[in-house]
Parts: sequence; C-alpha cells; structure tokens
Amino acid sequence: MNLHLIVEVLPLLIEGMLLTAQLTVTSVAMGLLIAVPLALLRTSPWPVFSHAILLYTFVFRGTPLLVQLFLIYYGAGQVEWIRSSVAWSILREPYWCALITFSLNNAAYTTEILRGGIRAVPAGEIEAAKALGMSYALRIRRIVLPVGFRLALPAYANEVVLMLKASSLASTITLMELTGTGRKIVAQTFSPYEVFISAALIYLGLTFVIVHFFGQLERHMAKHQRRIDPSNNSRSRPSAAEKMSASQELAS
Repeated sequence: MNLHLIVEVLPLLIEGMLLTAQLTVTSVAMGLLIAVPLALLRTSPWPVFSHAILLYTFVFRGTPLLVQLFLIYYGAGQVEWIRSSVAWSILREPYWCALITFSLNNAAYTTEILRGGIRAVPAGEIEAAKALGMSYALRIRRIVLPVGFRLALPAYANEVVLMLKASSLASTITLMELTGTGRKIVAQTFSPYEVFISAALIYLGLTFVIVHFFGQLERHMAKHQRRIDPSNNSRSRPSAAEKMSASQELAS
C-alpha cells in the first residue's frame, strides 16, 4: 500500500466528502419536511389523500434511485415546456437534479417510516389527550408526532445512513462528491486500492457520526422513561427469611 499516495490525495477526498455531507444533510432535511405532512395525511381517514400518497411512495420505493436520477437529469431536458420554463435554470444543473431526486426518494421512505411510528402510538395516550380537551392539532403536536417520531427513530436513522451511501450515485451525473472524486483520482493515478480504501474509511467515519448522533437523540427523547432497578425492589419483594417468619407468626 502506497501511504505517500494516500496522504497526497486525502485533501481531495475530504473536499469531495464535504459535497457528500452537504447533499446528504440537505436532502434528508428536505425529505423530512416533505414527509411529516405526508405521513399525517397517509394516516388520515380521507382515502383520496391516503391513496395518492401511497402511489407516490410506491413509485419512489419501487424503482431504483439511479433510474430516478437519470429520469430527472436526462429526461427533463427532453420536455419542451420544461426547457422553456423557469424550472430549466434549476433542472439543467446536476447538483439540483441530484438534490431533488434524493429529497423525493428520501421523503417517500421517511413517510412510510413515520406512518409506522404514528400507527404505533398507544391509543390510551391519544384517548387521554382527548379527555383533557386537546384539539386535533394540539394532539398531533404534543402527542402523536413526538411519540411517533421517537418510535420511528431507529428506522429513520438507518434511512439516513442509506441516504449517505446513496449519495455516491451523484457521481454518475458529473458531481464530484466523495466517490466521484475517488474515480477521478484513480483515472489519474491508476491506484484504485489506496484511493477507494481511503474513501471507504471516510464513509465509515461519516456513518459513525450519524449513528452516534441518533443514538444520543434517542436517549435524549427517552430520558423521561425511568428504568426500574430490580435491586431497589427489596422492600416490595420480601426475602425467604421474612416469609418464613411471617408464616411462623401466623401459625402461633
């Protein structure tokens, strides 16, 4: 392994990593903003909204992300009214095409993840909120969304990690993120082993940061839950000697 080459190309890989992090964070944030209202409508009693959102999530979860990226990047330019509209100034840029595709794809998965969390909210908590006179909007804000998001947090953290790895597909539309930068360096140095091992270690570092962040967030959101230590329950659980003494007193 050529350690000198790794040290030499590391600044270039870090520069690509910054674009990877930017794409991931922005697409995840936009996806979450889209997914929250969609998840609420997905669980609503109105079938028109529920079925329309189901179709959206089915299409984006049922087709490869790479195909979606190609359709937006290459396909938008084939539509005449798009080329003649203001939207073309955005859709002709590979960065915005990647960001739009990743956001819509992430929103589809996040919608179903949040839907599962909302469905798992205990009915007793909702009934208690109704008994306290909370309005529908207040129940959503104070009960349904906080509890549902906490229940969905492990699955959502996994989706964020998947989005990080999926951001490597942006290199197929000329974006020089981490993987794209690595491929460019390999084409110049003919040393794929050192370059892609370094890129893989950077991806692992980013994954560790994401997992650690969501682990801390999950513990913070569950801090109100008190775990009962069995060793502290000695008063409520009499020992064998106490039971024998009590039985002797009853016998006498």
